[in-house]
Amino acid sequence: MQTFELHIKNMVCPRCIKVVRTILEKEGLPVQDVQLGKAVLTAPPDAAQLQSITAALAQEGLPLVDDKKQQLVEAIKNIIVTTIHHTPLYELQENFSTLLSSRLYKDYHYLSSLFSEVEQLTIEQYIIQQKIEKVKELLAYDELNLNEIAFQLGYSSAAHLSAQFKKVTGYTPSRFKQLKEQQRRPLDAI
Repeated sequence: MQTFELHIKNMVCPRCIKVVRTILEKEGLPVQDVQLGKAVLTAPPDAAQLQSITAALAQEGLPLVDDKKQQLVEAIKNIIVTTIHHTPLYELQENFSTLLSSRLYKDYHYLSSLFSEVEQLTIEQYIIQQKIEKVKELLAYDELNLNEIAFQLGYSSAAHLSAQFKKVTGYTPSRFKQLKEQQRRPLDAI
């Protein structure tokens, strides 16, 4: 069976998947699967449908991606976001370079230079930004102490986490918890 893929930017959570599925189904398209970063249809949309879903997705902050390089960068981002925000990192059996290479079937050096060229930051910097946002989320929930958060996110120690957190945010984790307006960023804005 022939399929048609739509690559979509800024998909970072199950809610994004639901929104994309709803938009596609509302347009009467045969949806086979929707994952972070892409939707698989069993038939291609016609020009009017494509124009309609492009506008509806863009209105939700989920633009379509046509460029092959941008599609690969979005795939890298989706793997990182899924891994950091939906998997305890202490369970990760491999480093991110190996993970990305094996999932995308590309050499890590190619992925790294492409990501840097398109995003103007390194994969490592993006990973750190995502981890810090996860730390902010866990601090806001106030269910885990800093040692538990450091362990869950694969840091060698709470001190290492704290130093990296302060370098990125300008606050220590304890000071961040005290702020009335905690400055969290949406994942698609990172």
